[in-house]
This record gives sequence, structure tokens and C-alpha cells, in this order.
Amino acid sequence: MSTDHALLLQTLQARFDQHPERHRDVTWKKVRAALDANGAALRSLAAMEATGGEPDVIGKDGTSGQFIFCDCSAESPAGRRSLCYDRAALLTRKEHRPKGSALEMASDLAASLLTEDQYLALQALGEFDRKTSSWLLTPPEVRTLGGAIFGDRRFGRVFVYHNGAESYYAARGFRALLRA
Repeated sequence: MSTDHALLLQTLQARFDQHPERHRDVTWKKVRAALDANGAALRSLAAMEATGGEPDVIGKDGTSGQFIFCDCSAESPAGRRSLCYDRAALLTRKEHRPKGSALEMASDLAASLLTEDQYLALQALGEFDRKTSSWLLTPPEVRTLGGAIFGDRRFGRVFVYHNGAESYYAARGFRALLRA
């Protein structure tokens, strides 16, 4: 195991231990065994960490048995902001193009954007995106019409709203979800 992976595992374990409310009935020993057997997941988690995501275990898939990791940084990860929603939206911008798109960057991380339900479940574990917002996986019927959805927490509650998929803001990024 490389030094980088050992440091990442130490960081993940410290975060896991610090936030037991995010993963009741999950032990670090089982998470560590799953990560030791999955180099691709470690690489994805390293990329999530490097872009400011602060990934942590938020549950376990009852069907596959995989652990579910999600960005748990207080705000949308700083290294993944100022992005439009997807490649098609990026290509429609004639000027002032953002540096990329949320869906493409999530794919580069070998992860996915959170669905609306996953975002609401994350918000039940803590208060996230009180100053930022995060793109969410958009239903095809909304995307076909040119829109995309995002979520945030304001005024003590969680909001899911819409914007043009080509829009981008310095305070809007995305949270990644990974199964390992």
C-alpha cells in the first residue's frame, strides 16, 4: 500500500470515528476490508478528498452489501464548483464557458451525482450547503426541457429547485456518491 493510500485511510477512519451518526450499525473494520479489496474505490475517494469533498460512509446498500460514501463537506466541495450541469449544456454556451460540467467531473471521479432522494437523506444526517448549492442528478423529463435541479439548505430547511442546465455559479458544485 502506498503512503498516499495509508494517509487517505487514516483520514477516512478519523472522519468515520468523528461522525458515528452518519453510519449507524457499520464498523470501520468492515469498511476497511472493503476498501483494501477495492483499489478503484480508493482512487475515487482520493479524488473526492483532493477536491474538498470530505467523503464519509453514510450507509450500506441492503441489496449489494456495498458501503455508500458521500461528500460530507459542510459546503459543496470547493474543487468542484463553477460547473454547468452536463456536456450538452457546456456546449451551448457561446461565451464565458465554465471549466467543465458536473456530470463529466463525477464520471472522472468514477462516482455519481446524488439523486434528489439521496440528497434529502444526506441532509437528514446533518446540515449541508448552507452557503452553497449542489447540482443533483436530474430526471430526463426535466433535462430534455433544458433544465437541471440543485439543492441547498436555507432558513432551516432543504430546498430542491431548478435552473437552466447551462448556468453555473461560483457557489454551486456537486456532491459525489460512491459505492464500494
